[in-house]
Amino acid sequence: MLIRKVRCNEMTTAAVKITRKGQVTIPKEIREKLKANAVYFEVEDDIVMVKPVRDAAASLSAYAGNVKPGVSMKQMKDRAWEVAVREKTGKKSS
Repeated sequence: MLIRKVRCNEMTTAAVKITRKGQVTIPKEIREKLKANAVYFEVEDDIVMVKPVRDAAASLSAYAGNVKPGVSMKQMKDRAWEVAVREKTGKKSS
């Protein structure tokens, strides 16, 4: 894996390799700064920002109380994730 880190004041950047499966590993230093176990990607032109989704569990559990009978687990998860992202970012997930 190719990693290049640059530190300027409080900003940390890293260049990482994208695997054939489209996966990247977020360096430990950045994961620790995010303090989250979920992230969302924001893309504007050719700039990609990775932002933490904090307290997604609270959003997911709040939604779980409103689930209708007959809804699949995947549908529940997808809907709950959409609600969590919208609450934290004000935007729909893709």
